[in-house]
Formats: sequence, C-alpha cells, structure tokens
Amino acid sequence: MVKPSLYDTICAIATPPGEGGIAVIRISGQDSFNVINKIFFRNNKRIDSHSISSDDANKIIYGFIFDNEILIDEVLISVFKSPNSFTGEDIIEISCHGGFFIANKIITLLNKLNIRIAEPGEFSKRAFLNGKIDLSQAEAIADLITSKTDASHNASLAQLEGSLSQYVKSVREDIIKITSLVELELDFAEEDVEFVNKNEVKQKISTVISELIRIINSYIKGKIIKNGVNLVIAGKPNSGKSSLFNLFLNSDRAIVSNVAGTTRDFIEENLLINGVLFKLTDTAGIRLSDDQIETEGIKRSLERIKNADLVLYLMDSSAPDKDLMDSLNYFENYLDKNKTIPVFSKSDLKKNNSSIEINSYKNNYLKISINDNKSIEKLKSEMINKLNLSSISSQSGELIITNLRHKLCLENTVKELESAIHSIENNMSGEYISLDLRNALNKLAEITGEFTNDDILNSIFLNFCIGK
Repeated sequence: MVKPSLYDTICAIATPPGEGGIAVIRISGQDSFNVINKIFFRNNKRIDSHSISSDDANKIIYGFIFDNEILIDEVLISVFKSPNSFTGEDIIEISCHGGFFIANKIITLLNKLNIRIAEPGEFSKRAFLNGKIDLSQAEAIADLITSKTDASHNASLAQLEGSLSQYVKSVREDIIKITSLVELELDFAEEDVEFVNKNEVKQKISTVISELIRIINSYIKGKIIKNGVNLVIAGKPNSGKSSLFNLFLNSDRAIVSNVAGTTRDFIEENLLINGVLFKLTDTAGIRLSDDQIETEGIKRSLERIKNADLVLYLMDSSAPDKDLMDSLNYFENYLDKNKTIPVFSKSDLKKNNSSIEINSYKNNYLKISINDNKSIEKLKSEMINKLNLSSISSQSGELIITNLRHKLCLENTVKELESAIHSIENNMSGEYISLDLRNALNKLAEITGEFTNDDILNSIFLNFCIGK
C-alpha cells in the first residue's frame, strides 16, 4: 500500500452527508487545475472546454462535469490559486447538486484521475504545514464547526483569529528576554562578570508563572463553554426530579408518576440557559431497593452525580419529616457542597404527617414549585451563579482556554519555569537555568505547533472530519 504523501492532490466532500440543495467537493494540490480541465466544460454538449488558469483565481465559474461522454452534473466551481488559499495550495471547490449519489460519482471520477481521498483533517493539516494557520487556529476550526452556543462560537472565533496565538507569542517574548539575560552572562563567564541579579531573574520568572496560572485557571470556564455543564437532577424517588426535568425542556420527556421508582435509568437532554449549555440528566431516585433493575439505575445515578459539574438535589417539601430529614442528612454527609444546589421541591403542597419543625432549613435552601415560574427562574439564576457563569456569554475580550491540550502545555511550561527558579535557589550555574528556560519555551511552542512532533499532529488532525 502506497503511503499518502503531502505532495499528492487530494479531494473530499466538504459538506455533511444526506440530501440537500448542494454538496461541495474540495480539491487541493498541484494537479487541481490540470484535473478539473479534463472534466469541466462550459456547456452541456462538451464542446466548449474552459482551461482553468491563474487568471481564474478568486472566481466562480458555471459549467458541467463530464465523465468522458457522460454528463454527471451542472455545477459551479470556485478557483483559489496558491498561495492565496486555505491550504496554501491550488484549490478547486465544486458545488454540485446535493445528495450522496452525485457527489460520490464526482469523487469516483476524481479518483480515476489519480486524485486520492483526503485523510481526516488533511486540508487543515496542510494549511498548518504551509504556514497559513498555526496549530491552535487549526483546532479552533474544529471547535467552531461543533460550537452549540454563542459563548462557544465566540471563544472558537477569537482563537481562530489568533487571540491565543498572540498570547503565546507575548509570553514567549518575555521568557526569551529572561533567557537572553542568563545566556549573556554565560558568554562572559570566564571574566566573572555579573550582568543581572539572580533574584531579579527569579522575580521575572515568577511574574510569568503567575500570568500563566491565571490563564490555566480559565480552563474551568473554558471547558464549560466548549462542552457544556454536566447537570444532574438527583434525589429520592418522587421528589419531583422528572417533573422539573420536563419543565426545563417544556416537554413530557420523562415519565411522571406517583409510583416510586418509575425512572429506572438516567435520561439526557440539552438545555440552554442564558447562553450556557446544560447537559441535563434525570436520574433514578436514590433509595435502597430489592428490584435488580432499579438498583442498577441507582448505581448509575450515583456515578452520574460523582462526575457531574453541577447537581440539583431535590427534597420533597410535602414528604413526612422522617423522609425529609433523611434527604437532608444525605445532602449534608454525602454530596459535594461546592457543586450541589439543595432544593426543596413541591413547596406549594401541604405537608404530610408533620411532627418536627424544619422551616429553619428551608430558609437556607431554595424552595421551588413547578407551578411557580418565579421560583424556577430563581433556580436557573442560582445554577448560573453556582459555577460563576454569569459573564460566560459576554464578549469582553477575556482570553479563555477551552482545549485540554493547551492547558497541559501551559502547565508543563509552568513546571519548567519552576524548575528554573529551583535552579536559581540552589545556586546552580547559568547553564542549568538556561536549559530550564529553553525547555519552557519548547513546551509553550507546542500550543501553536512551532515545536511539535508527528505523533501529536496526527493525533490532533485524526479527530477532524474528512473534508475539513
């Protein structure tokens, strides 16, 4: 099997599969123009060929695609000339009628003319390798396409436009200046000349570390912007979980019944509140059960609670005091207070079998009723505030990292800088300090791809779809 080469001319369908008005087929590489000239004609009689050349760059041309004497489709072709294209190579984009059949016939025709199918993400990979975008911008393309909210769209667009790239460049310049001071002294080591105070170098490095940690901490918000909030509704059976779930979604998605244990497994849906995507999960009621299926559902519920970003823990206000106190004790002893909102549900119902006073608890916890819109809106506000998401949809220009790889690169950069401080504190020679600083530069450069390896590149672009 011949190994794919970056010198090959490649093609792929760039639009989603299925029926639609048009499908777009992208061709990139040095043979793009030669191949299109063999199959593209200006009329449907195949007698008026049109030789695509550099003069046609940045134009859209109407015509027809033929396979020898057989007409395939009426199309528009868009022409982009190297280096002024997305990949930096000659590109042809064929807009044909939508549907799998026609687009696949054109792809098959291109394959017969030695244009191979692109690998996942190969168009973006070529754009990176040809210097059209850096690695963080390539990743932003994938994030932009999959964005589901204004916040994720804005974050991806800012990264595509170079916000993270500029930040990395700025920090690199700061580290390079510090490295230059250290290495300048090394050049005059034999003359025993001290150009810079080691404590001053240490302070400069500490300042860079503090700035990097600030950006690293933005990943908590960035992960939510990109992936949404994993929100779990939990509580005892019949605490109102499914009713609240349905109310949030404005549909009868979950079964609501007075019979305890009707939810045997978790149910998931997406919910948008104030520009924040919540991945909403309704779970089986937490209790001891002899029912094997329900027990398995409860086990899954506990696992979901453990992995949630936010938990709404519902307690039935109308339940007997013993049951209610059991729920309160469960919250106090077993749930993470930092990510859990305790909620008294059914606050509009008359309490049953009241024997002890619990109103003091109610003053500290949210009280809701699915029949009281104000209480539900208050709950939604608390969901936003609990995770400090009130400004998540703003376009304040704040740099927020949304990619785990970027976070790890920044953390590794900090480790190398801390190693440089350790070298200074242990009175080690400038060679060791310089090595630590250069390692930090390399770790930072992995974000934009200035310093990387083929394994990292292949791993990143493998997750892209073909045609991207």
